[in-house]
Amino acid sequence: MSKAVRVHQVGGPEVMIYEDVDVPAPGAGEVRIRQHAIGLNFIDTYYRTGLYKAPGLPFIVGNEASGEVVSVGPGVTNFHPGDRVAYYFNLGGYATERNIPADKLVKLPDHISYEQAAVLMLKGLTVYYLLHKTFKVEPGHRVLIHAAAGGIGLLACQWAKALGANVIGTVGTEEKAKLALSNGCDHVILYKQEDFAERVKQISRGELCDVVYDGVGKDTFAGSLKSLKQRGLFVSFGNASGPVPPFSIAELNNHGSLFATRPKLNDYVGTRKELMEGADTLFAAVISGTLHVPINHAYALKDAQKAHRELESRMTTGSGILKP
Repeated sequence: MSKAVRVHQVGGPEVMIYEDVDVPAPGAGEVRIRQHAIGLNFIDTYYRTGLYKAPGLPFIVGNEASGEVVSVGPGVTNFHPGDRVAYYFNLGGYATERNIPADKLVKLPDHISYEQAAVLMLKGLTVYYLLHKTFKVEPGHRVLIHAAAGGIGLLACQWAKALGANVIGTVGTEEKAKLALSNGCDHVILYKQEDFAERVKQISRGELCDVVYDGVGKDTFAGSLKSLKQRGLFVSFGNASGPVPPFSIAELNNHGSLFATRPKLNDYVGTRKELMEGADTLFAAVISGTLHVPINHAYALKDAQKAHRELESRMTTGSGILKP
C-alpha cells in the first residue's frame, strides 16, 4: 500500500494526515512513478490553508518531485520502467507513489540527483522564467530579490549574478545575509532593521532597480514600488506575508510609469515545448556549475507537519525536501 499526506479539511499543519492510499494502474498517457524526493515549497502551505483552492477534498499536497518509472499506461512510448524522472504538476506530490501524465515528466540527466531534481522543477523553473522570460536579465541590470535566502531566492541570486546583474537581496537575519552574499548577492538588506526602499536608493545612488522580484507580498509591496526606476517592472510571484492588497493603477504612474505583473509557472511552461526548453536550460546551468542547488533541510514524508511549521516560522533557509 502506498502512503501519502492528505488534507481532509483546510487549516494549520495538523490537518495534514499521513495515511494509506490506493494508487491505481496508470491510465492512457500516464506514468506511474516511485518517488525518491519531494520538493517542499511555500505554495504548499497556501493550498493547505485554503488561500489557494484545491479542486476538492481530500487532496494530496505538493507540486514537485522526482523518482523512477515503475510502469506506463497505454499509449506511452517515450518513458520506460527504470527511467529517472522529475515533474512539476498541480498537487499530489506528497506521496510514495503516484500517476503523472507523461507530458508533464522530464528525464533526468545523469549528473542531476533525485534530491536536486525535487527542488528544481518548481523552484528552478520559476527562477528560469522570472529571469529569462518575465524580465530578461542582462549585464548591467540592477535587480532586487526579496527573501534572498529562501529556496527560490538563493537560486535567483546565483543566476542573476551569472547573467551579469547587480543583485540586491533582502533577508530577515544576519545568518541569512551571509548565505545570500555567498550565493550571488552584491548587497544584502536586513529588512527588519532597515527601510529597504531607502537602502536601495542609497546603494544605487538614486538610480533604483530595473526589476523587483517579490515573493513576499503584502509586507514588501509598497517598498517594492519605491525601489523601481522609471518604467521598471514589479514582479509579484508569491504571498509569503499575505496577498498584495488591491491598489489603484495610478500608483504605477505615481512611481514613474511602472509596469506590474503577477505571473505563474503554468503560463510559462504550459506546453511540452516550453517545459523542455526550461528544463534543458535549467539542467545545463546546474551541470555547468552556474547554479548550485543548496538543499538545507530534509524531512521524512511522515513528518510533513513539522516541515510546514518550520517553513512558516521562517526557520528554514534554501530548499527543503521530503523523503518518502
